Amino acid sequence: MTSPPAAPVPTAPDAKTALGWMHTARFLTTAAQLHQLPAIAVPEIAFVGRSNAGKSTCINTLTQQRQLAFASKKPGRTQHINLFALGRQGEMDAVLADLPGYGYAAVSRDDKLRWQRVMLNYLMQRSSLTAIVLLCDPRLGLTELDEALLEAVRPRVEDGLKFLVLLTKADKLTRAEQARVLSITRLQAGGGEVRMFSALKRQGVDEVAQLLWQWAHPPVAATPPAPPGEPESEPDVP
Repeated sequence: MTSPPAAPVPTAPDAKTALGWMHTARFLTTAAQLHQLPAIAVPEIAFVGRSNAGKSTCINTLTQQRQLAFASKKPGRTQHINLFALGRQGEMDAVLADLPGYGYAAVSRDDKLRWQRVMLNYLMQRSSLTAIVLLCDPRLGLTELDEALLEAVRPRVEDGLKFLVLLTKADKLTRAEQARVLSITRLQAGGGEVRMFSALKRQGVDEVAQLLWQWAHPPVAATPPAPPGEPESEPDVP
C-alpha cells in the first residue's frame, strides 16, 4: 500500500506576497513586565536595538504603516514591550515584538538596569520567541551592549533561535563602506544573518520581509516513506 503524500513544504514567497503579509500587522497588546505578556502559540520575532538605531522606522517601513511602532521624541523613554499580530483578519500566524530601545544616555541608571533585566529575561525565557532582529547603526558598528545581547542569546541560537543583524541607515554610507561594514559584522555575528537596510532608499526592505516570512512559516517536515516490505525469498531450484 502506498503511503499518503507528504504535506507541501512552503517556499519563499515573492516580495509582493511577503510585504502584503507584513502589511497585515496590527497592535495586539503592550506590557511593562514580562509576566504581563500573553502566551503566544505562533512564532514571535523580536526587534531590539539601541534607542537611536531606527527600530520604529524599520518596523513602520516593513509593515507599510506610518505609526504602527511609536517613535518617542525622547529616545529611551518608551519602556514597554509592544506586540503586533500578523496574518489575515481573524487569524494570527506570527507576532512582532517591539522591545524598548537601550543605551540612551538620558535614561537614569536604575531605569537602564531594570530594562536590561526585563529584556534579558524576555530573550532567555520567552518560549514563543523564534527569531531576533538586532538593529544597529552601521556608522557605530556593534556596540558593547549589542555584543552582550548576542552573547546572552547564544545558547538559544545554538538551539535553533534565528537572528538577523540589520544595519540601518545604509544610505549614510558609500557602497565601499557598506561592503566593509557587512564583512566586519558578519564576523561579529557568529553565523547570524546580516543585511543592509535603508528606509529612505528602500534598500533591503523586500529581502528582509521575505526572510521574516520564511522564519514565521518554517518548512513542514516531509512524511518519510513507509519502509519497504521484506523481499520474498526465491524458491529453491533443484
